[in-house]
Amino acid sequence: MAKNKSKVNSYIRLLKYVKPYGKLLILSVICMILVSASNLYVPWIIKDVIDKVLEEKDMTMLYVIIASIILVMFIRGSTTFAHRYLMGYIGQSVIRDLRNKLYNHLQNLPIAYFDKRRTGEIMSNLTNDISALQNAMTTDFIMLVQEGAIFIGSFAAMIYLQWKLTVLCLIIVPVVSVTIKFFGKKLHSSGRSVQEKLADVTSMLQETISGVRIIRSFNRTSYETERFGQVNQSNFKATVKAIRQQSQLTPVVEFLAALAIAVIIWYGGVSVIDGLMTAGELIAFLIYAINLANPIKRIAESFGNIQKSLAAADRVFAILDVPEEDFDHSAEKELTVTEGRVEAKHVKFEYDEGHPVLTDLNFVANPGETIAIVGPSGAGKSTIANLLPRFYEITGGEIDIDGVDIRKATLGSLRDQIGLVPQDTLLFNTSIRENVLYGRLDATDEEVWAAIRSANAEKFIKALPHGIETRVGDRGLVLSGGQRQRIAIARAILKNPKILILDEATSALDTESEKIVQDALDKLMVGRTSFVIAHRLSTIKNADQILVLNDGVIAEKGTHDELMAKGGLYYDLYTMSSQMNEEESEDSSPEEEEK
Repeated sequence: MAKNKSKVNSYIRLLKYVKPYGKLLILSVICMILVSASNLYVPWIIKDVIDKVLEEKDMTMLYVIIASIILVMFIRGSTTFAHRYLMGYIGQSVIRDLRNKLYNHLQNLPIAYFDKRRTGEIMSNLTNDISALQNAMTTDFIMLVQEGAIFIGSFAAMIYLQWKLTVLCLIIVPVVSVTIKFFGKKLHSSGRSVQEKLADVTSMLQETISGVRIIRSFNRTSYETERFGQVNQSNFKATVKAIRQQSQLTPVVEFLAALAIAVIIWYGGVSVIDGLMTAGELIAFLIYAINLANPIKRIAESFGNIQKSLAAADRVFAILDVPEEDFDHSAEKELTVTEGRVEAKHVKFEYDEGHPVLTDLNFVANPGETIAIVGPSGAGKSTIANLLPRFYEITGGEIDIDGVDIRKATLGSLRDQIGLVPQDTLLFNTSIRENVLYGRLDATDEEVWAAIRSANAEKFIKALPHGIETRVGDRGLVLSGGQRQRIAIARAILKNPKILILDEATSALDTESEKIVQDALDKLMVGRTSFVIAHRLSTIKNADQILVLNDGVIAEKGTHDELMAKGGLYYDLYTMSSQMNEEESEDSSPEEEEK
């Protein structure tokens, strides 16, 4: 019962998106009913042709019938066009609205949601799942209304012509209802399986296409082909299963309908022989009975299709039910940073319950200071970069900016004050200008070029064939790593944040590129409170304060010289880093910086 209620709720929830187009829907339904009425008129014409024209030789009736056929077919053609166009328009509008709503919702979900979901699966929700809803909103809805009207009209006409025979035919209805219900449950389950398997295909496509260089470098083309074949085969099996169940439903309903028609022919034939019915009435009754059987079959098909579509609806609504980040909570206030003092007080954090990453984090970053954060792999360095802009909420303690608990500031105002330059630079597949403007959309051309110059990017940009209008390709792959990083720095400069986070911003670069990018970063950090998560410790020797993380706490802190003098964990990390840098310098050639 809970599952059935859930299905009904999902369909009702889906239909709510039709509400803005209610007037068009009513007009379309009227047109559908007129189309159905034209179908109901045909058996009556046949009855009059047999009983009045052929038997009574009524020529006037013949001309009336001919004229009525032309009029009815004209009305049928006009209303068929109208309702199909209107329902197509409504359906596409609803799909557009739902896709916009889902995309907008995804943009406002916590970062943690995306960390736990595959990108391809989310893409499948936006494409495959919503497309699957289109038939439920248009084709299947039209079928339900139109065939439902034919069913009701045919049933009324049958009662008028011969009520006893109609009652006899109704015995088959409960059997058909049970059959539809039985297959409906199976189709809903198989429909969900089809959408999940399709999401697996989309997800793998996204992963393998974006990772094509890794696949080729490890010579794993055959392996990935085989793996995709397995995923595709699973999707094939799930789809074929749904097709089999759908195909089983239709012939079962048709067989039951055939039994009803056989009863009509037997009882009706006897009635005509006994003089209780005319031949025209029997033919008309038989056509209405067929009209009654066909809607049952088509309604059953539509019902099965809707069950499969509702599986997609469940997946879409499951995302829409995930709580969004609250950007402007009434209990929070706009954060205005004047100094840029950041203080962490006994901060605790865990991604998964029972597995703490930070246990007691304490530090003070004074305005304009550069704070370097180092430590062994897994110590929680990048976690701090996630906590400052509240990509994740701390589980204990407090982080203050200029004396304000960041949990009491609106997310929008907090993130407006923080600039982030990550290790894995993401550029959008647009022009260099638009990527830089992402830092501040209302910036002037002069401000954009000033940011580009500060990021040491002017020379290589002007050397490109299309200059600043050059499209950077998917994820910026048209540019080198150092070039991408300088565009990201220009974007951060244009934003002009009070607080800056550099999350291993030069770790993926060669030595020569690193020097150019580091110079741009030094310019960016002037006058800002900066947090530098360092991979190469040689880049943080001039930091005002170095925090050494280990086991969820700050094990050491001080300047480079102070920490080296201690000979502790930082000394070990720095010595190891220096050795690795020397080996890299000997073994690798400089990256070609100007493409």
